[in-house]
Amino acid sequence: MKKKIAATLLIHLMAWVIALIWIVPFLGVFMAAIRPMGEIIRGWWRVDPFTPTFQNFTAAWNHAAAPLAEGMLNSLRVAIPATIVPILVAAIAAYGFSRFRFPLKNYLFIAIVILMTIPQQMIAIPIFRIMNDIGLLNTHAGLILVHAAWGIPWILFFMRNFFTTLPIEVEEAARIDGASDFNIFFRIVLPMSIPALISAVVLQFMWVWNDFFLALILIFSPDKMLATQRIPLLRGVFHVDWGVLAAGTILVMIVPILVFALLQRYYIKGMIGWASK
Repeated sequence: MKKKIAATLLIHLMAWVIALIWIVPFLGVFMAAIRPMGEIIRGWWRVDPFTPTFQNFTAAWNHAAAPLAEGMLNSLRVAIPATIVPILVAAIAAYGFSRFRFPLKNYLFIAIVILMTIPQQMIAIPIFRIMNDIGLLNTHAGLILVHAAWGIPWILFFMRNFFTTLPIEVEEAARIDGASDFNIFFRIVLPMSIPALISAVVLQFMWVWNDFFLALILIFSPDKMLATQRIPLLRGVFHVDWGVLAAGTILVMIVPILVFALLQRYYIKGMIGWASK
């Protein structure tokens, strides 16, 4: 009993130490965002004097060269459809892989899994050329299309594993009553898969929102730039205002943090659901 208690205390202590190591850099960024530069020039941990202000956040939000207000709106325009589209497509395909038999099924699934291992840098030039050839370069629609295509393989793999944990008896009973495969999928399977769907929504949304590489090679008009593209532009040319830069970073972080916080209960349930069987 004592060994068990000691092991539990050790695990909690290690968890707190790791959490502290992770949060210390964020505290530095946060202090730089809410305090004048003169107060943190000798160290953000010094609190004498301490005069918090939201001036840096206002400056980043309404920045003359790269306003984050416009950038975050552009990011939402990309992130929302780039999350919904691949989840719908991948969920339908994942149900087919988990319930139906067709030629080369296993080989096709392996090929889809292999697609998850391809680094973005390897296909940056082909993506740029394809988007240019079809007239979608420097458009949000083109970026949405690329993110959707990139998200389908892993969402398909994720949802297929979750569908295999669902009781097939419910679907067989509905099929006996005359329900079609589409009715079974949309009226029975999807409602039972809400935790997994929300888990996929959280992961895909956070991936798209935080993306910088694909946006950098596909979007270059100042008015179309996403929030992540605008953060480096907050530095200025001849002077780096670290307070504005830190405030802009926190503003961009807020959206995915809120999404995760609001959907955390469903996210954890969905992640555990398909992995526990």
